[in-house]
Amino acid sequence: MRTTVTLDADVAARLKETARARGVSFKEALNSAVRAGLAAGRGAQPYHTPSRALGLRPGLDLDKALHLADSIEDTEILRKLELRK
Repeated sequence: MRTTVTLDADVAARLKETARARGVSFKEALNSAVRAGLAAGRGAQPYHTPSRALGLRPGLDLDKALHLADSIEDTEILRKLELRK
């Protein structure tokens, strides 16, 4: 397949050096480089984030976090109201 590709000057120079060093044509050096680049992405492993225990206190139910936040807020409001008396 014939395709026009515009290469940066440094990439073209490295491909010419590679072709000369291996004794192959520019086309073969380019195809080899593209194949190697495409193959490198195949072995990539997905990133895994390790999990850790939070060490929560017994009896603390985070499923009802909004209820807990409301309770703490209510307690603080009552404390501030009592200070104004």
